[in-house]
Amino acid sequence: MNTSTDRLLRFHLPAAHVRGAIVHLQESWASIQSRADYAAEVRNLLGESLAASALFASILKTDGRLSIQIRGTQGLRTLFAECTAQGHLRGIARVADDLPSPKDLSDLGEGAILALTLESPPRANGEPHRYQGLVPIEAASLSGVFEDYFRQSEQLPTRLLLSADGDRCAGLLLQVMPGSNDADDWQRASALFETLGAEELLATDAETLLHRLFHEESPEVLAKQPLTFACSCSRARIEEVFQTLGVEEAMASVIDGQAEVVCEFCGKAYAFTSDELSQVFERPSATVPSPDSIQ
Repeated sequence: MNTSTDRLLRFHLPAAHVRGAIVHLQESWASIQSRADYAAEVRNLLGESLAASALFASILKTDGRLSIQIRGTQGLRTLFAECTAQGHLRGIARVADDLPSPKDLSDLGEGAILALTLESPPRANGEPHRYQGLVPIEAASLSGVFEDYFRQSEQLPTRLLLSADGDRCAGLLLQVMPGSNDADDWQRASALFETLGAEELLATDAETLLHRLFHEESPEVLAKQPLTFACSCSRARIEEVFQTLGVEEAMASVIDGQAEVVCEFCGKAYAFTSDELSQVFERPSATVPSPDSIQ
């Protein structure tokens, strides 16, 4: 029996032509939080972003990784949350020490950006494939921002509830099946969705929620997936970062005979001697094609 506190459940409401997913995170959320002391507002936004990344990775069925990145110009500088096809999660936030933490997304500052990125594994030619959508920040909540995005950019009506506190984070996503256009079915599913509150979402397991909300729709469980904190850093990815910086800046990082890079997600250290850095620039750099839109 799987006793993990971190799981995602995908389901289908066949009569309403709606798909959905429910996610709960506890152990992985504790691991990610343990690496920084975030203000409550930043912490909760990071938790909601992690839950959203797991939900979107399941619905969009990526075989690589899906990430959510927020860049602000005020108290929150950068927030990053990622979920892979294997159910591996990681996340981090960077803040400005001299500015107050944002109360909601409207406090991110002028020019704030939210990006949703899908990255597939390398193809036969060795190049990964990326799809990226830039999400307008026109709502105060992360749920509202993504609901607007899927409705306007992807033409897929979507309902999203996200919640996080210091111990848990969770999310529920409903989305019209591609090709379905029955407004009455969607309105009925949305009305049931509206009966769920953030605290109930955090406190109630997925199976109970699914029955409590949608038992009249004869829900079908499609899959259950365990989730865990895991970092995707590697020496090869650090080498790509050095190639992006350029040889002059990379060599300037060498101190006492070596350059050391510490992963901010997991704390693992990577060391490079001057000769090893030179070899990095003797190899051809990996090229990544320009992002397309999410489909």
